[in-house]
Amino acid sequence: MPIFETASAVDAACPSPLGVSAARPGNTASDAPDRVNVAVWAPGLEHVDVAFKAPGGTWRVRTLPNKEDGVHFGIVEGMPPGTRYGFRASREGEEALPVSLPSADFDDDGAPHLLLDPYGRAVHQHGEILSSVHMDSGFDWGEDRPVRTPWRDTIVYEAHVRGQSMLHPDIPEHLRGTYAGMAHPAMIEHFLSLGVTAIQLLPVHFHMDEQHLQNLGLTNYWGYNTAAFFAPHPDYATKAAQEAGPHAVQDEFKGMVKLLHAAGLEVILDVVYNHTAEAGPDGDVISFRGLGEEQYYRHDAHGRYLDTTGCGNTLDFSQSRVVDLALDSLRYWVEEFHIDGFRFDLAVTLCRNARNEFDPEHPFLKRIEADPVLSTVKLISEPWDVGWGGWQTGGFPKGWADWNDHFRDEVRRFWLSDRAAAEAGHPTGNIGAVADALSGSAGLFARSGRSRLASVNFITAHDGFTLADLVSYDRKHNEANGEQNRDGHSDNRSYNHGFEGRTENEAIVAERARSRRNLMTTLLVSLGVPMVTAGDELGRTQHGNNNAYCQDNPLTWIDWTQTPESHEMLRSTKRVIRIRKEFLAAQPQTFPEEIAGIEWFDEKGERMTDARWSDPSLRLVQLLMGSEGGGFSGLIVLNGYKDDVKIVLPKLGPAAGGGTPRFELRLTTSELNDRRRGALVAAGEKDIIQGNTINIYRA
Repeated sequence: MPIFETASAVDAACPSPLGVSAARPGNTASDAPDRVNVAVWAPGLEHVDVAFKAPGGTWRVRTLPNKEDGVHFGIVEGMPPGTRYGFRASREGEEALPVSLPSADFDDDGAPHLLLDPYGRAVHQHGEILSSVHMDSGFDWGEDRPVRTPWRDTIVYEAHVRGQSMLHPDIPEHLRGTYAGMAHPAMIEHFLSLGVTAIQLLPVHFHMDEQHLQNLGLTNYWGYNTAAFFAPHPDYATKAAQEAGPHAVQDEFKGMVKLLHAAGLEVILDVVYNHTAEAGPDGDVISFRGLGEEQYYRHDAHGRYLDTTGCGNTLDFSQSRVVDLALDSLRYWVEEFHIDGFRFDLAVTLCRNARNEFDPEHPFLKRIEADPVLSTVKLISEPWDVGWGGWQTGGFPKGWADWNDHFRDEVRRFWLSDRAAAEAGHPTGNIGAVADALSGSAGLFARSGRSRLASVNFITAHDGFTLADLVSYDRKHNEANGEQNRDGHSDNRSYNHGFEGRTENEAIVAERARSRRNLMTTLLVSLGVPMVTAGDELGRTQHGNNNAYCQDNPLTWIDWTQTPESHEMLRSTKRVIRIRKEFLAAQPQTFPEEIAGIEWFDEKGERMTDARWSDPSLRLVQLLMGSEGGGFSGLIVLNGYKDDVKIVLPKLGPAAGGGTPRFELRLTTSELNDRRRGALVAAGEKDIIQGNTINIYRA
């Protein structure tokens, strides 16, 4: 049984910082490392106990004697680093509490059922019992410094810590699926040879599995169900680190960041501050619900949960303390773990005011802008949620980049769903939408005064079909998720090229390979910041599952087996990344196009007119791209017709030193014409482009 202690004098206790911190010197002789200040914002509780167990000790319970603006705090003796702890309602005031709390029963380790500290730096799990862990912060960072790759040069690679290395044959088995595996030399070599510059990790905050998944024997593989915003997820550490304890887990994570930085790679975290693992009103009481359900979560006028996340609850960012929680967490990951940036899941929810409306001047955004730490890192929004007014692509302020779903949809439409429609004799959309996507989505970002680099372009992500599945399936196949294929999106703008799923038909295999190259090439030569989904460069498949959030198995892990198809896709991706770095390093940022040096031509080499832009039958366009330093750097030709087309290359002014300028064919997605790479064609002369391919020329 625990030892209960009575409150002592204030003794230099402080309501900030929240969590467990070193106690300020007070009027006692004891200033030992195990003497700490404990503070928790628990506006739903009248009195708060902290229960704790030092390494090798027994459980003790201390009532926090002070309360100020909903913060309960006090000095606690006997809590050295490594101490497990948590909160609960003080027994004195338990009968008067307005919320339901977990019981005070104890597990077989003697641990009481506790509420996690929202500021806890680590989580210990014993069966179903969770407790926070008091941590110190020692780590030898050596000469580690932020990489700070400019947005203009950034290529993001979205990866899952576990799935990235679980099947990699060159990584020792005990390191596979771990933080250490992510930074193994074999993995770093892959990243560098590919040419990406930033590794964006799916959620690594401590997260939990939803009850319905546990009932199905599945897990939340993606991790978008956070329970502790300051704690790294221990299951992604090696077994040795897990057995050694939370500090070893933190060290392995920091070691991963240090090694990736040494290779010149940034580390971006996908973070989930919009909801928590406590689910709907009937969900588990883990932390926030027990400490202050009415204040942490958003409610309507009738006291019911307002859910703009689709996950049962929504953190209330009209509460300044909730904003503090998110900003303190972000700052901690930058300062303590040297993280280079963040991608914010359902970011619109974080910017909803007291009226539950998106506010581009929201304190969350303004405080990040003014923060000397957070204003220096990359900030990427997923600019939508499921609430009213939830689609805000292009609506975030300067300094942010937005996931561009317009780009995703239009590129898929042009190369896949419109192609399927055209081959079936149905009408298609005009080429203007994909041209806008290719050139930075002015319709979305120019209106708010942002640059083309505010667009994070992507065709696939963790959520949805892989690149290979986009060209192999017309329908989702999510039966393995246990929901009778009801989950996941049905509007995928995909095209199976005449057969659903895997086939040995050589003609279909060839067409699919070309479509994959078209999609990847369009992504990587478009203006903006490209994001490649891990495994797409190898032709990874999930066999038609477009919602594999609960599949922690070879379905979602990257298959590193070398095949002719995977080798060709990897070679093609590396080649187009080199092309991007060669003549998009000075890509134009500004709008409008006449300032940026972007010019559009039709197949005859004539400038596009309004009539041509609105022609629904037009499926070919030429983009002559300049740079902000002047001159033209490249020509991109998209041919969405089924048949080959003889094009006239745009006429240019005289070359330096006189004579007719020429275009050099640097890349084509046509296997047939690939042997012509390096061919020179004079400006104003004709060249041929195969049906459903891309040609890229150096001007």
